[in-house]
Amino acid sequence: MGKLSRLILKRLGLGLITILVVSVLIFFAVELLPGDIAESVLGQGATEETVAAMREQLGLGRPAVVRYFEWLGGAVQGDFGVSLVSGERVSAAISDRFVNTLFLASYAAVIAVPISIILGVFTALYRNTIFDRVANVATLSTISSPEFFLGYILILFLAVRTSMFPAISSLSGSMSFADLLQRTFLPMLTLVLVVTAHMMRMTRAAIINLLASPYIEMARLKGTPPWKVIVKHALPNAWAPIINVVALNLAYLITGVVLVEVVFVYPGIGQLLVDAVAKRDFPVVQACCLIFAATFILLNLAADVGAILTNPRLRHPK
Repeated sequence: MGKLSRLILKRLGLGLITILVVSVLIFFAVELLPGDIAESVLGQGATEETVAAMREQLGLGRPAVVRYFEWLGGAVQGDFGVSLVSGERVSAAISDRFVNTLFLASYAAVIAVPISIILGVFTALYRNTIFDRVANVATLSTISSPEFFLGYILILFLAVRTSMFPAISSLSGSMSFADLLQRTFLPMLTLVLVVTAHMMRMTRAAIINLLASPYIEMARLKGTPPWKVIVKHALPNAWAPIINVVALNLAYLITGVVLVEVVFVYPGIGQLLVDAVAKRDFPVVQACCLIFAATFILLNLAADVGAILTNPRLRHPK
């Protein structure tokens, strides 16, 4: 086995350990909540017999460590237990919602990634010009604005005043793909405005940092056009930090959509998590948190592996 394979396997092993630690935190965070979980679910009007039956159903009489390993074993197999509110399997309740969240994240990523990289290249090419300053002000404005604020602004101007797009992103199985894109345009645009700023600024910073390198100076002395210096010489060596920031923002698109889904009433896993917290549906809360955490960790691992594959210095550490 080569050094590269061992390095990648080491990162994957660390990622699995991180997921295990996060699963412990998620499970025992619910266990440490004040009060009795059965009473919290049933409310103050529940009788002692009902509370005892609920405690038996949840297995609260057994040690927490035993219940954790049972929950973890089921989670590994895709079984997160039963919803306390609806009575259906948690995996069945989450599956369709998670697919909707992945669609929204993919929709935003397909638009945000190329736009941010292109803008980053152009702002580096025309740095300290009006274009660069305007782009920096615009990106700083979107970074500084919370997602829900941007969402309500878009609803005001694109849904209420112009009626171009619906304010509520309700979905149905009979919708065409064009209707689906139109219904989800506003939440997608909200996510694009947030993540494009981060990726564009990182691309710009990575390229500008390389422009002071000796090989870039040599290319300029040879009379190479500025755009060719950036695209052919600087950009290939800037892929490692760019891949990292792209992967991190893709992770955010999936794990950070909770507020956006709530604003637009989008039927994704973020909206499901908020509803489960309000209804004290703890199995659903635990499952959603574990899925968010695992997705974020796996995409960070993908960023590490991508950086290793694109950067020879990481492949051959001294």
